[in-house]
Amino acid sequence: MDDISYGKTAAFDEAKTNKPSRRTFLKLSATSGAGLAAGAAVSLAPSIALADDYSATDSNRSIGGGNREFEAAAIKISSAKERYYETRALSKQKTNGDERRYRQENFYASFSKTLPHDQFGEVDPRAFRKLARAMRSGAKRDFDAIPLDPASTRKLADPQGAFRFEIASLDSHATRIAPSHKFRSAELAGEQAEVYWQAITRDVPFINYTSDASIADAVSDLNAMSATPGSGGIASTTNLFRGETPGDLVGPYISQFLARPFNWGPVAVVQSYTKPVAGSDFMVDVGNWLNVQRGAVAETVGATETKYIYNNRALAEAVHNDALYQYYLHATLIMLGSVPGTDVNGASKFDPGNPYFNGSINNQGAFTSLGGPNIIDLVSKAGNLSLSGAWFQKWSAHRFLRPEALGGRIHFHKTGQRSYELHSDILNSEALNRVFNANGTYLLPMAFVEGSPTHPSYVAGHATVAGACVTVLKAFFNEDFVLSNNVQADATGDALIAYNGDLTVGGELNKLANNVAIGRDAAGVHYRQDGIQGLIAGEQQGLALLAETTKTYNEADFDGFTVTKFDGTTVSIKNGNIS
Repeated sequence: MDDISYGKTAAFDEAKTNKPSRRTFLKLSATSGAGLAAGAAVSLAPSIALADDYSATDSNRSIGGGNREFEAAAIKISSAKERYYETRALSKQKTNGDERRYRQENFYASFSKTLPHDQFGEVDPRAFRKLARAMRSGAKRDFDAIPLDPASTRKLADPQGAFRFEIASLDSHATRIAPSHKFRSAELAGEQAEVYWQAITRDVPFINYTSDASIADAVSDLNAMSATPGSGGIASTTNLFRGETPGDLVGPYISQFLARPFNWGPVAVVQSYTKPVAGSDFMVDVGNWLNVQRGAVAETVGATETKYIYNNRALAEAVHNDALYQYYLHATLIMLGSVPGTDVNGASKFDPGNPYFNGSINNQGAFTSLGGPNIIDLVSKAGNLSLSGAWFQKWSAHRFLRPEALGGRIHFHKTGQRSYELHSDILNSEALNRVFNANGTYLLPMAFVEGSPTHPSYVAGHATVAGACVTVLKAFFNEDFVLSNNVQADATGDALIAYNGDLTVGGELNKLANNVAIGRDAAGVHYRQDGIQGLIAGEQQGLALLAETTKTYNEADFDGFTVTKFDGTTVSIKNGNIS
């Protein structure tokens, strides 16, 4: 697959020059701010507007006597122009080159679920080329021509979503991440081994990780890899399957925001969730595995139970049918509700730049500006806009195969039926011996009966939502705020017990993002790279959304947002700028 780039386009200039009926907006696009509004000839109404005589064209003293309708347009146009020029300056979105490398070998390193497959789960190359053609053209006739396998009962998950435009923040095609690992790489081998071990240890309680023998075996096997996944490239019982962001290694495995109860308005919510019983794994025989690659599902789900999130099976199910942004809405409600206004150090739970909580404004309270409704709105906005960036990366740029498909490549290679360019680290992994002894195949045991969703692996949609939503939350709340009354699930998942130790809002928000992202790995539907790079893509869109939002406030005392990024660096966001 070629790298994705943007050629010179006259689209923006056409928007300025080909619409003579909109002269007012053409003037606006040439300037910005109050000077822009002042340059228009308007009749100013009295400076004090009454409820029964207000007009959108009246003088608005909050913008220096300018005209409100022009200023509203100016904010939108200036933001659009900034995004336009930023996008034009972007470098290419690089890919790993595997689609081109294996094009004569049935595209075996690329995503192809629901398309026609042979007995080895390899896609009909004619069908794959039709998918690739549609993703190049965006044309209805090309999308209509994509064939599904005759056995398929599922559909491709919205490849046209990769072409959707955004009204706010970055355009979907303006995110930039690292290219995915190559199929033959040591990095992918290490991450696939990690996914196998997450499957093998799904039923081990997090609280027992430092003493469980299978966890120790996972640590040993992963440390034998050329490229050990995780923090610092060295696995241990205290960092196994955890994220790589500041604060993620501190305290219990599960974030406080996935454990604590909260109120949804008048409804009390306890964060215990339905999960399959221990040992409920799927797609471990070739027949069922092949059915799922073709888009069919034949197995049935067994018994379930309700638990707090205490092991990877519970975590995997919690991120199975969730509403994507719901856990960040829950975090908002926890912070607005049960968390006290100040911590043990006397610090406010709100960001220090918020004038309603730092003493700058004392006779008014935050609400639609810089308050609860504003935060909830931006969290939901961030969640959906981040998905458009994920869909561009998934469908247009990378089309990377899912871990379950790689598990099939491993099985047929290990059994001598096919030959693939697999790294020796994964072929020699102890994890493969464990799953073969248990199931008689080398297929990856899946937590979901249907396996992965019917869209490519890289990047993870859940992770991009997490990246964008958590970035918004870090802007509004004090990341250094020390949380009290902390909890964790016990070894049975039936109760919450106290955790005695300091945890910060910033660390627990990072942990929440990684719990969701890597929890999808625990289900077998993603690799670590999908989550790590997904967080980065979502963060880019979240920061741009916050930058645009800072242009909309009237509060002169508002000093902008401060956000610690996932890489540990800090940025300031003020007057539409990120620095």
